[in-house]
Amino acid sequence: MIKRKQLKTRGKIRFSHYFKEFKDGDRVTVIRDLALHPKFPKQIQGRSGTIIGKRGNSYILKMNDLNKEKTYIIHPVHLRKLK
Repeated sequence: MIKRKQLKTRGKIRFSHYFKEFKDGDRVTVIRDLALHPKFPKQIQGRSGTIIGKRGNSYILKMNDLNKEKTYIIHPVHLRKLK
């Protein structure tokens, strides 16, 4: 689990990360940015899911937690697109 940022990137949020755009059906992974306080549980750090919609500036993410499908609303700073 990520505990600290590297010294060069500490306290910085690039605008390209802040204003990312995703489409419905995109596969993304959750990597929390420590400069912003995340509003999601720590146990989904590093997991992947699919985008099913957008709510305000954040995205609605569907992922499996054990055998249940769950939805989370996460800001795009904490999301990285999978190839």
